[in-house]
Amino acid sequence: MLIRISLVLSYILWCCRFLVAPWKYFQLNANYFNQDLHIFSKLDMDLLIPEQWRLLQFVDKGDDQTAKNPDTYPVFLKPEWGQNSQGVCRIDSPEALQQHRANRPVHGPRYLIQAAAKGKREFEIFFIPGATSDQSSAIISVTETCNHSDDEMPVNGIYNKDTYYKSCMPELNTQQIQKIEMLFSQIGSFRIARFCARADSLEALLNEQFSIVEINVYVPMPLILLIQEMTLTSKLKFIFASMKQLALVTKDIPASQPVKSIFFQKLQSARLLKSKLKNELS
Repeated sequence: MLIRISLVLSYILWCCRFLVAPWKYFQLNANYFNQDLHIFSKLDMDLLIPEQWRLLQFVDKGDDQTAKNPDTYPVFLKPEWGQNSQGVCRIDSPEALQQHRANRPVHGPRYLIQAAAKGKREFEIFFIPGATSDQSSAIISVTETCNHSDDEMPVNGIYNKDTYYKSCMPELNTQQIQKIEMLFSQIGSFRIARFCARADSLEALLNEQFSIVEINVYVPMPLILLIQEMTLTSKLKFIFASMKQLALVTKDIPASQPVKSIFFQKLQSARLLKSKLKNELS
């Protein structure tokens, strides 16, 4: 919580410094907001991923007779919108899938089925591009998401007590960081994003042998800030640098870009998702 507060306060201060309205934050990726569904749809994000990095993913129609079933297991079930792995679960068999479908409320969230990525390791790439008006450099961090358990395909996240994080930045030189920046900047024109990719190694990631599991473009947490070994001074330095960059990118939003009422729609979607997931578990 303190980290999020520090991020917000730092962003507001830099916005004031650059004479930018802080509430424009919610317009950063507004071009990708689905007005009909009132969410940043995972299916919409999926279409932006180059085919060689894309996992098979489709809408799960539940017990509908036209419902498509996976050819192989395990697969991952996830709400079409959600954060911090909320509502995501691994399905290991047709029986488990049918049980999940049977327990869903009639008017619950729409679920997607995603094929399991073959990569053994999970990497999170946090990215803020350079600002055009200020000729500033991009902010990028590469963090490995690890797990203390023996599970080869865990659902990692802040709600999984076995999840922990490790920085990959000391292992990367300038050219390699630039290579990762080049690769992931091909996926949409996001002004802030966090990509989750699975690969067998950091070398495989650099060699484009990876799959994109998810793209988070709404208040994505820089997971590098969750590394326990990272000093407070280093965390504050990253927060100030990244929020300065984000304020500059916010300043670059063209006046011609249509304004969308994202905050309140997302707040409502989050409340509905939390309520419906609670009903599924009860």
